[in-house]
Amino acid sequence: LSLKRQTLLEIAEYIVSADGNGKFPLIVIATITKMVSVNLFRTLRSTSREKEVIQALDFEEPESSSDPAWPHLEVVYQVLLKFIMSPENDTRLAKRYINNSFILRLVELFDSEDPREREYLKIVLHRIYGKILAYRPFIRKAISNTFYQFIYETEKHHGIAELLDVFGSIINGFDLPLKEEHKLFLLRTLLPLHKPRCCVVMYHAELSYCITQFVEKDCKVADIVIRGLIRYWPISNSPKEELFLGELEEILQATQLAEFQKCMVPLFCQIARCFSSSRVQVAEKALRLCKKEHIDNFISQNSKVILPIILPALEKNINEHWSSSVQIQSLEFRQLLSIRNPEIFEECLLKYEEDKAKEEELKLKREAAWKRLDEMASVKATVGEAVLVSPALPRQSSLV
Repeated sequence: LSLKRQTLLEIAEYIVSADGNGKFPLIVIATITKMVSVNLFRTLRSTSREKEVIQALDFEEPESSSDPAWPHLEVVYQVLLKFIMSPENDTRLAKRYINNSFILRLVELFDSEDPREREYLKIVLHRIYGKILAYRPFIRKAISNTFYQFIYETEKHHGIAELLDVFGSIINGFDLPLKEEHKLFLLRTLLPLHKPRCCVVMYHAELSYCITQFVEKDCKVADIVIRGLIRYWPISNSPKEELFLGELEEILQATQLAEFQKCMVPLFCQIARCFSSSRVQVAEKALRLCKKEHIDNFISQNSKVILPIILPALEKNINEHWSSSVQIQSLEFRQLLSIRNPEIFEECLLKYEEDKAKEEELKLKREAAWKRLDEMASVKATVGEAVLVSPALPRQSSLV
C-alpha cells in the first residue's frame, strides 16, 4: 500500500511540475484517466435499511461514515483534481477519456457515505464543468436525473446537498433572460426537492440557496417559486414547516411587488394557517416573518386583500391559543395593523365579528335540529316505528 501511495504522489508531482513544459501527450492523459477510473469507480457500500428508517422517523441527519480506503482514495482525487486544473491538460484530447461515461460514474459516486469524498467530487465536477464547456448540458442533465430518481423513486441519497452546491455555482453563471431549459429545471426538479418528508433537513440550506438565486436572477419567477413552495408545504411536520418559513423569508426579500401581488392570496392563507399552529416555534416564526421590513411593506401596500385573510387567525390566537407567548405576539401584531390602517382594520374586524356571529347561530340551529331529531327517535323507538329525517332539517357536517 505504501508503494502504491508513493507512486500516486509521484504522479501528482509530475502533473504539477509539468507546467510550462508543453501539453500532456495522449498516452499520459489515457494512463491517468484509466488509473483514476480503476481506483475510484466502484460499488458503494450502503447503510442498513433499519438504521435509515429510524433516522428518517426521528427527522435526523444520518451520521457520516468514514470509508476505510479513504487515505488511498484521497491521493487519487488529488491526482485527478491537479490533472483537470493543469494548464498543460489539452481539453480537446482529454475529452476522449473524460467522456460522458466518465462523468456519469463521477455523479454516481456522490452517493458515497464519506463526506470527504463527496467534497472532493463536488470540486472535481465543478472544475470539469468550468473547463470543458461542451459537457455543461450533459452534466446538468446527469445531476437532474439523480434528483429525479431521489424524488420519485428512492428518497435515499447521501450527496444531494453537494450536488445542489454544484448547481448553486452553475445558477450564478446563468445569463439573462433565463433559458426555458433552466426555468423547467426550477419547476420540475428544484421545487419538487421540497417533497421528501424526512430528508429535506439534510440539504435544505443548499436547496434554499439555489431557489433564492433563481429569484434574484429573474424576479419574474418569484410567483412560480412561492406557489411551488405552498404546493409542497408540510401538513403535519412542524420542523419542516420552520425550514419552509425561513426559506420563504429569503425568497420574499428578493421578490418585487408586482410578482408578490400575483400570489399574495394563497401565500397569506398559508401564513395564516401557520399563525394558528399548535407548535409555538411555527406560530412565532410566522408572526416574526410578517414583521420583517420588506414583508411588512408588502402587507401595508396590500392591506385590503391581506388583512381579511390574517385577522381571523390573529383573533383566534388571542382568544384561544394555548401559548401565552403566541397570544401576546398576536395581540402586538393586531395592534400594529389597527394603528397603521384603522379604516380597513375596522371593516375587517366588523366582517369577522359578523361571520363569527353567523357561525355561532348556525351552530346553535344545528345543535337544536339534532336535539329535536334525537327526541323524535327516542319517542318512536318505544313503539317500534322507523325514524324518518325531514329534508328541512339541516344535516350535520362530517367535519363537526
